Amino acid sequence: MKPMFSLFNVWSCIVTSALGIVILSVLGALFRSGHETMVGSTGDPEDGEKVAGILFGAVMVYAGFLVFCSGQAWLHSRERRVQLQ
Repeated sequence: MKPMFSLFNVWSCIVTSALGIVILSVLGALFRSGHETMVGSTGDPEDGEKVAGILFGAVMVYAGFLVFCSGQAWLHSRERRVQLQ
């Protein structure tokens, strides 16, 4: 079975997914704890717990992308290279 994506696309997908997981996890933790910078103003959402739940759901989506892209990288590493004689 041939990998679907090129190696550059796979690594950029892995990096993007990892960064998305880290950033959204931090934002979710701040909303869940009710941090003043996230829920303290009049324009901010009132229920930080619901916002945190949505953010952690997005983290799960990024985790799925990370697993898929890692599988593609593994397929690339197992692909036999063409050898010219």
